[in-house]
Amino acid sequence: MTGENAELKLVGQWASAFVTRVKLALHLKGLSYESIEEDLRNKSELLLASNPVHKAVPVLIHNGKPICESQIIVQYIDETFVGNGPSLLPADPYERAVARFWAAYIEEKLVAPWDQVFRVKTDEERAEAMKQMFAAVDVLEGGLKECSRGKCFFGGDNVGYVDVILGGAASYAKANEALFGAKLFDAAKTPLLAAWLERFSELDAAKAVLQDVDRVVEHGKFLIAKNSARASSNN
Repeated sequence: MTGENAELKLVGQWASAFVTRVKLALHLKGLSYESIEEDLRNKSELLLASNPVHKAVPVLIHNGKPICESQIIVQYIDETFVGNGPSLLPADPYERAVARFWAAYIEEKLVAPWDQVFRVKTDEERAEAMKQMFAAVDVLEGGLKECSRGKCFFGGDNVGYVDVILGGAASYAKANEALFGAKLFDAAKTPLLAAWLERFSELDAAKAVLQDVDRVVEHGKFLIAKNSARASSNN
């Protein structure tokens, strides 16, 4: 199936790094889609009907059929629209397994504590989440060296699945220093990831969909303040 005869709708929210992953995949594949901005404080009937289990974004609706969860959606896009744009997952089964391993690592060891940094209620909890996050970054530096084999991206010469999964959070990576006083990908400590971030951000697809960093900083400050206020009111 090609993009010309597919009706694609993406139910998302501008600040979500998970939604950005899907947008990156769609743009890399050259697919047209309708972007539907969701108000997560007042969830629409479309979202609730499309994702009744988690009631969360992103949801890709392809010819009326919903697909949920960002990693599953990116894989679905890659497998369904084979004739459009580059393949994101490697053809070789072993390399495909390696890519899925690092994507899972990013999700479990980097994204999970990174999300907690914004949502914890105490400075001690935030420090622990930051510690876990930076430990994951150190390991991921080795993962990039393994996957790229001295080339530009996790996918080698071209952007691949792991690049998309990590790249969804590129604006947040750039905002980290302004929010927490430390670069997430520091050229002095993780030079490969620091170079990858700049290289990835210059891609046409990235320029088309990545959030404005200043807006991300303001959004992050809002989340931190909201959770701090909630913690104070509970004491």
